[in-house]
Amino acid sequence: MRNKYRVLSVALLLSFSPILHPGNGLMASPIKRNPAPITLSHNSVEFEAEVSNLYCQMNLEESGLHREVFEYAYIGYLRLLEEHKIMKSNIITICDFSQSSRNRRLYVVDLETRKILINTFVAHGRRSGGEYANKFSNKWSSHKSSLGFYVTELTYTGKHGLALKIHGLEKGFNDKADRRNIVIHGSKYVGEKFIQSNKFNGRSFGCPAIPNEDVREVVEDMKGGSCFFIYHPTKKYLTGSKILNG
Repeated sequence: MRNKYRVLSVALLLSFSPILHPGNGLMASPIKRNPAPITLSHNSVEFEAEVSNLYCQMNLEESGLHREVFEYAYIGYLRLLEEHKIMKSNIITICDFSQSSRNRRLYVVDLETRKILINTFVAHGRRSGGEYANKFSNKWSSHKSSLGFYVTELTYTGKHGLALKIHGLEKGFNDKADRRNIVIHGSKYVGEKFIQSNKFNGRSFGCPAIPNEDVREVVEDMKGGSCFFIYHPTKKYLTGSKILNG
């Protein structure tokens, strides 16, 4: 990673009793606490070793996720954990929009068991690009995807069936996700069957839509305050994100 990061003193609670914040509407069941605190610097040997160990043990390379993408996700995860913005500390979900939409580019991983829980397809916004996403926006009615870190919230049933609300944490990049009604939901225009008869998966109005057959499992794993990261190697985001560079 080229960027320099300040030292974060965090407790890597790969499973922990959730911290409930007044008014956020989130509830979770208590989970066993890991009391061992680890101090890591983002450019330290220890940090690099931890990232490499997780990356290798979860076989992320074999699943198509580059190490650099996972490292960005882990940096943000540690910062959000330190700031008590995530409640479900064992789960990170990574949406890698540097990949073709024909790929399974959504990764729900469990840091406690060090396993990929699910690896599936995910749509980008229809105005973000065709097979590849390359344009992003935080604006209302842009029909583009928004990059950056989110925290998952509650589930609900809407016009797409079961859906999961997500809250954007990065001003100027995704903090209007709530007003734009950006949620995780199922769709028939995303999945193996769809790309058998199309050049690439369908596109949404900006939501990270996933195959209908996977929505219940994905939502169940992600809901309740976990870290969700939408990645693309856009310089404006990578250099402007306060979570990555703060």
